[in-house]
Amino acid sequence: MDTEEFFLPRSRTANERLHAMIPGGAHTYAKGDDQYPENLAPVISHGRGAHVWDVDGNRYIEYGSGLRSVSLGHAHPRVIEAVRRELDRGSNFVRPSIVEVEAAERFLATVPTAEMVKFAKNGSDVTTAAVRLARAVTGRPRVAICGDQPFFSVDDWFIGTTPMPAGIPAATTELTVAFPYGDLAATEELLTRYEGEVACLILEPVGHTEPSPGSQLRSGRGDHTSGYLAGLRELADRHGCVLIFDEMITGFRWSEAGAQGLYGVVPDLSTFGKALGNGFAVSALAGRRELMERGGLRHSGERVFLLSTTHGAETHSLAAAMAVQTTYVEEGITARLHALGERLAAGVRDAAAGMGVGDHILVRGRASNLVFATLDEHGRPSQQYRTLFLRRLLAGGVLAPSFVVSSALDDADIDRTVDVVAQACAVYRKALDVGDPTPWLGGRPVKPVFRRLA
Repeated sequence: MDTEEFFLPRSRTANERLHAMIPGGAHTYAKGDDQYPENLAPVISHGRGAHVWDVDGNRYIEYGSGLRSVSLGHAHPRVIEAVRRELDRGSNFVRPSIVEVEAAERFLATVPTAEMVKFAKNGSDVTTAAVRLARAVTGRPRVAICGDQPFFSVDDWFIGTTPMPAGIPAATTELTVAFPYGDLAATEELLTRYEGEVACLILEPVGHTEPSPGSQLRSGRGDHTSGYLAGLRELADRHGCVLIFDEMITGFRWSEAGAQGLYGVVPDLSTFGKALGNGFAVSALAGRRELMERGGLRHSGERVFLLSTTHGAETHSLAAAMAVQTTYVEEGITARLHALGERLAAGVRDAAAGMGVGDHILVRGRASNLVFATLDEHGRPSQQYRTLFLRRLLAGGVLAPSFVVSSALDDADIDRTVDVVAQACAVYRKALDVGDPTPWLGGRPVKPVFRRLA
């Protein structure tokens, strides 16, 4: 039985206040208190660098900051300075600000595979705009999403495919079809089955794992990521559909120009967000001029309502994005994220192996974007064992729904995290030995984000 107790009374009270006024108690489902052990969902007071403090006064080493958006660490000096410079100059006008010109120039220099860009506030805005544009330019109704990837948009065309489709007409959902990541032959079969109907292929260019060497186009290409993406490019061209890369996660963490910059495969459209603003609200739809201009004024064809957002070009958010891009390039941030992630992954794997749970706590993904899996005594993914693990991490001062690093971490933070992981693994081993983690849960297990019932 777990005798070490850890309480968050002020956070618990704050969570009750949140639920009383805000559906779900948070503004993103992935931040909900159902994602944490019962009564151990810290409510944050403030953050600096790689650390956050909760309203109970506890300090944590934080991973996955802002759902991967804060990749430079909280209150990064260069970003905050750029934002402050704009605050006294006004944030929103009746005409475009000169900052919009500068931000577009900076973005297109950073992502040279794109020819035009339009900014918005969140990822769903720009992925839905990409889908709408693809449908408009092709005249086709269907959207093909990568079915192995968890999230693309809050809008009907995607949410209708999840276990939470309430309120979305079936007729809308029927227009969205899915293809498996890494399997070009299956994607080709899908495009052939719906020949002339699929407007676009939309996917994160890289998942948590590399595509299988055996999953390839019939021509034999696709035995690694760049080959797979090149195979998708070939399929999209052959079947006349638009290739869209969702670079919300891969943008900056893979390279400053995203996965397309690393692997050398150019999509027709791509979407960026998260790391782009280091926590400030900014996202981007970028792509080929021929397509993007259809949402503009300099053509004679039918107009496309691409993006029109009152707050899409707030000056301080665009200034933040420019500061992020400058920092990444000048300070080699992407390489630092990989180095930190490699140190963390090696440490966690060694700690798990040392405690005899190396086959049950698995670290996966690119070093700059690590996640972990918690498996039960039968090797199956387990929310109960995840609860046990998260509970021990929290008690040790580590807030880690994932192991996604920020560049503000240092080696001491990583080493401390590994020590806490080792302590958690010792408890994990005890639970495996008795075949029941229940005594160490402290309440209900954490729950999947997407589920039909609350």
